[in-house]
Formats: sequence, structure tokens, C-alpha cells
Amino acid sequence: MAMDNVEDIKSVDELRRAQAAAQAQGTSITNYSQWEQILEDFDTAGIQSTGSFDGDVKLHSEVMKQIEQFIEAAQEVQKQQEMSPKFDETSKVDNQTSSDKDQIIKANVVNGTSSAIMADYMKYYHMLG
Repeated sequence: MAMDNVEDIKSVDELRRAQAAAQAQGTSITNYSQWEQILEDFDTAGIQSTGSFDGDVKLHSEVMKQIEQFIEAAQEVQKQQEMSPKFDETSKVDNQTSSDKDQIIKANVVNGTSSAIMADYMKYYHMLG
């Protein structure tokens, strides 16, 4: 089996089979672990692989951006719901604090994207499409 077939990988199972075949020949698939993680994320979210490592990396990056925006929107809605109507006047006054909070939320989202959390959010990705 030539390593050219790696471009036709469509699932994490196919990738693992290709890696096993490569290892049997004493070689290995380039970027195997990163690609395996990306394909696992795609499986969780029901996203179709592009069939190539470069294509999947690009798609995964786009998905991550959308998930980040989704999380921010969800947190924004939650903040609005938690705010009691009697605070409306004060919230209009203080835009500076609001943008600080957004920065903190963004930082938390970026810091919090461990693979466990990632897997949970990937499940919501198909709702964005």
C-alpha cells in the first residue's frame, strides 16, 4: 500500500487502518496524531472530512472559530437572562465594563478549549450550519 492513499481518508477508522498498514511497512503517516484528533472531533460533531490532512486542518480551524462565536453568543444570552430588569439603567451607562467582560469571556473560551470541553461543544456545531 503506497502512502499516496492517505489523501483518500474520510474517517478516523480509515486513518487508523492506514496508520497500521504504514507501521507494518515500518513507516508512519505524517501528522497522524493531530489528524486523528481532528477526525475524532469531526465524528463527534457529524462533520464530513475533506479527505486530506491540509483540508481537514483548515476546516477544523473554521469550525473552531464558529464554535467560539457560538459560545460567546450563548454566554451573552445567559448574561442577559441573569440580569434583573432593575439593573437596566446601570447597564446602559457602563459600556466599558461590558467590553472588558467580553475580553474576559474570549480569554476563558480560548483557555478552556481542552479536548474534553472541545468534544462537548463540537456536538453543538451542527446546529450552527
